[in-house]
Amino acid sequence: MKILVVEDEPRLAEFIKKGLEENMHNVDIAYDGQIGKTLAMTGAFDALVLDVNLPKMNGFELTSLLRNEGLNMPIIMLTAMASIQDKTTGFEAGADDYLVKPFEFQELLLRLNALNIRSGKDHSLNSKIVFKDLELDLNLKVARRGGKEIELTAKEFTLLEYLLRNKGKVVSRVDIAEKVWDIQFDTGTNTIDVYINFLRKKIDRDFDVKIIHTVIGMGYVIKD
Repeated sequence: MKILVVEDEPRLAEFIKKGLEENMHNVDIAYDGQIGKTLAMTGAFDALVLDVNLPKMNGFELTSLLRNEGLNMPIIMLTAMASIQDKTTGFEAGADDYLVKPFEFQELLLRLNALNIRSGKDHSLNSKIVFKDLELDLNLKVARRGGKEIELTAKEFTLLEYLLRNKGKVVSRVDIAEKVWDIQFDTGTNTIDVYINFLRKKIDRDFDVKIIHTVIGMGYVIKD
């Protein structure tokens, strides 16, 4: 899963991020409610782990706003606010689960996995990613652009999925090496550049609007 953690305590946020990444999840962090809102609204996340007492916008407000905007990703509130009234407020705002601090990390992981399984049929990010006229069907492992099916190898598909899940965000070669190839980046190889070129030929070459872009010295990004 790609998970957004909204937590204003940096050490706890990094602890959660490290634990989730060790379990093969992809994690971004926001340290206040406003940044959390901006990231969540991209629709790039499969789940949200959310503190309640946040700067700029609290967790109850953020959850309610996201639900009103039609985002249906699973949301777990992770907070020291443990009263029944607090939990009632959280669930009424649209939270799917509520875990009280201090907590066991394994319990958080189990709850996230359970929510992801239960929400799989309803949560579109688990089955399909769409950007402009490009569609990636994660169940059928098929890519289409402009309605035309594009044949991809397994690694090309995984690379395109990673880029699309981070659409609008520049990802470095180090990021790609770690998340797609599961290796530490070797500056002596041009494997990533070669695969990016493969994707460009298949995804962009026959279309006027190019969506895979190079940011010189930084990496690659999916955008208009």
